[in-house]
Amino acid sequence: MLLLDVLARQAEPVALKDIAAVTGLHTSTAHRILNDLVVGRYVERVDSGLYQLGMRLLELGSLVKGRLNVREVALEPMRELHRITGQTVNLSLQQGDEIVYIERSWSERSGMQVVRAIGGRAPLHLTSTGKLFLSTSDPRQVKAYAMRTGLAGTTRNSITQIDQLERDLALVRRHGYSRDNEELELGVRCIAAGVYDDTGKLQAGLSISAPAERMRDEWISILQRTAAQISEALGYEGGDSSGSS
Repeated sequence: MLLLDVLARQAEPVALKDIAAVTGLHTSTAHRILNDLVVGRYVERVDSGLYQLGMRLLELGSLVKGRLNVREVALEPMRELHRITGQTVNLSLQQGDEIVYIERSWSERSGMQVVRAIGGRAPLHLTSTGKLFLSTSDPRQVKAYAMRTGLAGTTRNSITQIDQLERDLALVRRHGYSRDNEELELGVRCIAAGVYDDTGKLQAGLSISAPAERMRDEWISILQRTAAQISEALGYEGGDSSGSS
C-alpha cells in the first residue's frame, strides 16, 4: 500500500531507489513487492528501474465508480443533518424540466407535513434544488426553459418572470447555495446545496425544508458541509463543492 501511495503522488514514473527511500523499505524488498504488483498489473515497469501505476487500478476504479449510488452514499449524512436541524432533508435529481425527490429524512418533530413523497416532482424554477441545476445553464438555456414552461407559478411568491429568475440564479452562482422563499408552497422555505460527482458535474441537490418561521440561516454552512461530504464520497476532488460549479 505504501508503494502504491508513493506512485500515486508522482505524475512521472519513479525510480526504484527513490521508492525505497520514501517508503523506508530495503531496495530488494521494494523490488520484490513491485514485481508482484507488476504481475497483477497494479504497477507497470516502464523502463529499467522505473515504475508507475498500472491499468488494473483504472479498471477497479471504474468498477467502484459504477457501483456508487448517490442515494446510498447520501443516506447517513442526510440522517445526521436531520438530527442536527430537526427539519426535513431532501435529496433530488433533475429530470428534464423538473426535479424528482429520490430520498428524504424527516420525522414528526420536523413540524411540517411532507407533501411531496419520494418520487414526487416539482418545476425547476420553483424549488431550491431546481435553481441549482438552472444555475449551471447558460442564459440561452435558461431562456429556452422559460419559453418551454412559461414559468408558471403556484404561490404569490413564485418567480414567473425571466429577469427575476436570472437575478436569482446569479445569486445562486455567487453564494453557492439556493433558496425557495415560499415559491412552491406557502409556509415552506427551502435551502439547497449541490452534490457533485467525480467529473465535477452537479449530480443532485441536498436541501432542507422547514416551516417558513423556523428556517435558520445558520443551517446553510452545515448543509454545504454535508453536501461536500457526499460529493467527496462520490469522488469529487474540486475542493469546496459549496461553491458554484
